[in-house]
Amino acid sequence: MSESGILAVYLQERSKLARLLVARLGSAEEAEDILQELWLKLNGTPLGPISEPAAYLFRMANNLAIDRRRSAAWRAVREAEWVETQPAASELPDTTDVMIARERLAHVQAAIAAMPEREARAFRMFRLEGKPQKVIAAEMGVSLSLVEKLLQNAYRRIHDAGRENDAGRRAPPRLFSKEDRT
Repeated sequence: MSESGILAVYLQERSKLARLLVARLGSAEEAEDILQELWLKLNGTPLGPISEPAAYLFRMANNLAIDRRRSAAWRAVREAEWVETQPAASELPDTTDVMIARERLAHVQAAIAAMPEREARAFRMFRLEGKPQKVIAAEMGVSLSLVEKLLQNAYRRIHDAGRENDAGRRAPPRLFSKEDRT
């Protein structure tokens, strides 16, 4: 059967195909979408001889409906999983927490920048690059105990910088003492 012949059978069987698709999909709009897709496939694809053109069309329509339902099911699963992975509003940090975290990060970065070069290098290699202390010692050409000391000093500097930062952000001074309130 030629292309024009299969298109003629399509036009002849269109109402039956539409009923089949509505029954399969439960939606006249989706059935029309699939009929349009079927028309485009028939129009754009060279076909060989088809002995049962009506059965061929119904099989194609049914396959397209199955594909549509599978896609919809996967889309629903994907969207449900996406929604599950999104944090709830209560899980998001408030503005104050974000500002405090940024301020702390700036102080840590400043503390690292103020460290002696070997200390900062050992700290970056260990904490940021995730290298073992033995590897750091070998790369820097120093002993393992020196790497441990460099890291201890780095931690102490960062800790001290954090305490200095927190001291500046303590509770506001009291305007009245306990004796003044009585």
